[in-house]
Amino acid sequence: MPPSSPAVAPARFSPNLVIAALCLGSLSGALMQSLVIPIQGELPKLLDTDAGNASWAVTATLLAAAITMPVTGRLADMFGKKKVLVASAALLVVGSVVAALSSGLAPFLVGRALQGMAMGYIPVAISLVREIAPVEKRAGAVAVVSATMGVGGAVGLPLSAWIADDFSWHGLFWFSAVLALLVVVTTAVIVPAVHDAHPSHIDVPGVIGLAVGLCAVLIGISKGSDWGWGSGRTAGSIAGGLVVLLVWGWYQLRHDETIVDLRTTVRRPVLFTNIAALLIGFGMMAQMIVVPQLLEMPEATGYGLGQSILAAGLWMAPGGLMMMLFAPVSSHLINTIGAKFTLAIGAVVISAGYVIALGLMSAPWQLMVATLVASAGVGIGYAAMPTLILDNVPEHEAGASVGVNGLMRSVGTTIAGAVMAAILTSRTISLGGHVIPDQSAFQICFLVGAGATLVGALVCLLIPRQRPPRAEREQEPLAVTA
Repeated sequence: MPPSSPAVAPARFSPNLVIAALCLGSLSGALMQSLVIPIQGELPKLLDTDAGNASWAVTATLLAAAITMPVTGRLADMFGKKKVLVASAALLVVGSVVAALSSGLAPFLVGRALQGMAMGYIPVAISLVREIAPVEKRAGAVAVVSATMGVGGAVGLPLSAWIADDFSWHGLFWFSAVLALLVVVTTAVIVPAVHDAHPSHIDVPGVIGLAVGLCAVLIGISKGSDWGWGSGRTAGSIAGGLVVLLVWGWYQLRHDETIVDLRTTVRRPVLFTNIAALLIGFGMMAQMIVVPQLLEMPEATGYGLGQSILAAGLWMAPGGLMMMLFAPVSSHLINTIGAKFTLAIGAVVISAGYVIALGLMSAPWQLMVATLVASAGVGIGYAAMPTLILDNVPEHEAGASVGVNGLMRSVGTTIAGAVMAAILTSRTISLGGHVIPDQSAFQICFLVGAGATLVGALVCLLIPRQRPPRAEREQEPLAVTA
């Protein structure tokens, strides 16, 4: 089916209001990443389970998000983006209510998984905002919506710590339920419905194969430190998942109307952008894991900064604002030097933040400076990734392709969690009968983060020269449903 032209909202719709509504939905979805981090240590007692089972409160959300992003994007291409956005926001409402009402592990994890599935809102919002924003605002609109992915994770930590401290852990999920309900209403009322559907069959075997393969690989990676990297469970999970994904890829290449068109994803611009997304996602998540731990480490160690969970979150929160402030910078760079070099610049800036952290580890404000620099790089780079994807895929694959890009970032963050945990547990000291990471472990983490993002910058330079932006190549707007 030939690709359609981009949609342009008519005068009766306010582009700025639509962009704000999509930003609210994307920010709400991204908040789910860090929602339970402040209470993670208490979850075994709260849910009457052990620490290993309680850790699934984060893992279930990340897995569900990773699997759902490309699937949701494909459904949006098939049935229309607005319908899928409203459905994703409704999933967030249901998941939040289920988690809020839970007192046991099983229903709680169901709620957290549904919250993760709601993160499929983000790639669909990115692909839609590109279609409805005026030509002159498209790069900026994509930049702002993309930045909410990082902002949500950064702002969510102090926000959830405050709610958990002053109210109750159930209050976290009632808050997210109310926020999600607001997203449902704003999306349904403000976001215009455009004729962007491309009817097709749902690739059920493709969805199942992708889910099984990704789950097995990502579970093996995320649980490697707990199970042991040499254990049969870890190796079997990763190897089994890779085998399933290979079979899935073979199936996808031999069928039309698949959940992910691998012929599109292996095109050089798309392939290298997705590889860069994995590395930059790794770099972004590494600081989110390492810096709070260093801030909260006891001062008795000689290098720890003795901050509470809430204080650590507040030191990290300005990073989220920095991402949003640098979204317009990213837009300007995309319009002047192109998305390829903008993404490379963003990766280099993230790497510089890690290098600064190596020399500024002795006070909370110093780590905040390093975080601000790295966050500026995230704000610059995150907008360029979907722009590169959308400029190099047909319109009827826009949602699914942006979803795959989001998946690659999720894979990067999952790998970052496993690698950082392995490093932090490989070099330890004993303090008061507890084994904790020593200073060199944090320094190695910063070096690894810097290296990963620098490699990501080099991968960006392999992306071929871009065609003119699709906004300049296609002029006919899609009709907008009244």
